[in-house]
Amino acid sequence: MLRRLSIRDVVLVDRLDLDFTGSLGVLTGETGAGKSILLDALGLAMGARADNRLIRTGADRAQVTAEFELPEDHPALGTLAERDLPVETTLILRRVVGRDGRSRAYVNDEPVSAGLLGTLAAELVEIHGQHETQGLLNAATHRSLLDSFAAHASLIEAVALAWRALSAARMTEAEARAALQDALRDEELLRHQVAEIEAFAPEPGEEERLAGERRFLAAGAKLAQSLQDAEAGLTADGGVDTVLNRALKALERTRDDAEGRFDAAMAALERAAMEAADALSEVRNAATTLTGEPGRLAQVEDRLFALRALARKHEVAPDALADHGVALAARLSAIEDSDAELDRLAKATAEAQDAYDKAAERLSASRTKAARKLETAMGRELAPLKLEKARFTVALLPLDAENRGADGAERVVFEIAANPGADPGPLNKIASGGELARIMLALRVILAGQGTAPTLVFDEVDSGISGATADAVGERLARLGLRLQVLVVTHSPQVAARGDQHWRVAKQGTTRKTATTVEELASAERREEIARMLAGATVTDEARAAADKLLAGGTP
Repeated sequence: MLRRLSIRDVVLVDRLDLDFTGSLGVLTGETGAGKSILLDALGLAMGARADNRLIRTGADRAQVTAEFELPEDHPALGTLAERDLPVETTLILRRVVGRDGRSRAYVNDEPVSAGLLGTLAAELVEIHGQHETQGLLNAATHRSLLDSFAAHASLIEAVALAWRALSAARMTEAEARAALQDALRDEELLRHQVAEIEAFAPEPGEEERLAGERRFLAAGAKLAQSLQDAEAGLTADGGVDTVLNRALKALERTRDDAEGRFDAAMAALERAAMEAADALSEVRNAATTLTGEPGRLAQVEDRLFALRALARKHEVAPDALADHGVALAARLSAIEDSDAELDRLAKATAEAQDAYDKAAERLSASRTKAARKLETAMGRELAPLKLEKARFTVALLPLDAENRGADGAERVVFEIAANPGADPGPLNKIASGGELARIMLALRVILAGQGTAPTLVFDEVDSGISGATADAVGERLARLGLRLQVLVVTHSPQVAARGDQHWRVAKQGTTRKTATTVEELASAERREEIARMLAGATVTDEARAAADKLLAGGTP
C-alpha cells in the first residue's frame, strides 16, 4: 500500500509530504484548490508522461517520490526480480522532470525507464476519475476478473493442461507430415542414394585401414631392398651362424683345460647362434609378404578414392558413410510405413482436441453461471448509487477455433446499458465520468481483492450526486477500505465523513505568489471542514450539528 507521497515543486506545490496511515483517506477542498495536482503528481511517479509545465514557476525541476509497503508475495516484487533490481518490500518510486522536459526515473534509487514505472503502477495503484480510469476499463483484464469471481481455478488449470497437450500433439503431427512431404519429394533420389551406399557397403574405420595399407604397399620396393640388405649382412662370409660356430669350436678345444671358465661364453655363443638363425628366418619371412597379390596397390587405391568421393557426394565424413546409409534407409522405410504412423498421430491429435473442447466447455459453463451472478450483484450495487436505470452485463464472446488457447474458448467483456431498452456497450463509451467512477466502485466492492492493485484512487466519484446516494457511495468506499487502501477526492460531506484519514487542500497566497497547501485534519478540524462542505461559505451551528451526525455514522 502507499505509505508516503513527497512532492517538490509541482505546479503550485512547493514542498509537500503526505503520510498515509488509514484504509480510507479523503481529500477535500474548494473547487480549484489544487486537488488534481496531487493526482497529477502521483501519476508522474507512476510513469505518466512527463511535462515541464508541471514544474513550479521559479524552480529548475519537479520531483515526486511515492513509497509503498508491499507483502512478500506481491507481483511487483517479481517484476523487479525479472529485471535484476533489488527486491525489497519497501518500494520507493521517484521521478524527476527538468526544464528541458527530460525526466529521470528511479526504483529504490536505481535508475530505470519510465516504462518500468508504468509497469509497476499497474500492479500498485488503480485510478478512477472524471478523466481517466485504469484497470477495469481494460477489457484484457475482464476474463481474469470473472474467473477470480467464479473461483474455478481447477477448471482453468484443466483447460491450460489440455491446451498444452493439444499443442504438443498438433506440433508432433505437423512435424511428421512436413517430414513426410520432404521425403516424398525426394523419394526417387533417396532410393538411389540408399542403393548406392548399400552396393558400396562401406565399413566403419575403412578409410584409415585402406590408407595404411596403401602407404605400406606404396613403400614395397624400399622395404624389399632393406630386407635384402639385412639378409646379405646376416649371410656374408658364410653367415653369422658360421662365424659363431667357429668361435664356439675354438673354445671347445680348450674347454677341459679352462676348468669351467669358458662355459658362460660358450653358452652365450650358442644362444647368439640360435638368435641369428631366427633373425635370418624372420627377414626371409618378411620378404615373402612383399611379394603378395599382384595389383593389390591399385585395388586399394581405387577403393580408397571411391570411398572418399562417395562421402563427399553425401557430405559426410568417410567413416560416417555407413551410418548415413542406415539413416537414409530409415527415412525410406518411414515413407513406406508413413500412412499408419500419420493415422496414429492424427488420432492422438483428435483425442487431445476432444479433451480440450470438453475442458473448455466446462469452463465456459462455469463462466456463464458466474457472469449471471456478477450481473445480479452489480444490479444490487448500482441502484443505491443513482444508477438504477443502468444495466451491467457480462458478454462472453466465443473465439474462433484458431484463436482459442490456454485461457479458454471466449473473450469476456464488461458492458453497460445506460437506460432500459438501450443496447449495452463498452463501459467508457456509455457512462459519463461520474457514472463510470461509480460503476467502477460497484465493481470493486464486489471484486475487492480479486486481481486488483492494493491502492485504489477515486477522483470525484460523487460528482453530480448528493444525499442518500452520496451516503451510499461513502458506505461502499468504507467497505472497500476494509480490504484495500482507498484514496478519494471528494466534494461530498457524506463521503468525507467516512474517511479515517482526512486532508484539506487549499490555495493560499497573494497576487504575486500562490501555493497549494495540504493539511491533515484532526477531529475538531474535520468537523469544521465537513460543516463547511454542508453549509458553504458561512458555517452555521446547524451545519456543525449535521457534521457531528455524519461523523457519528448517521445522515444529516
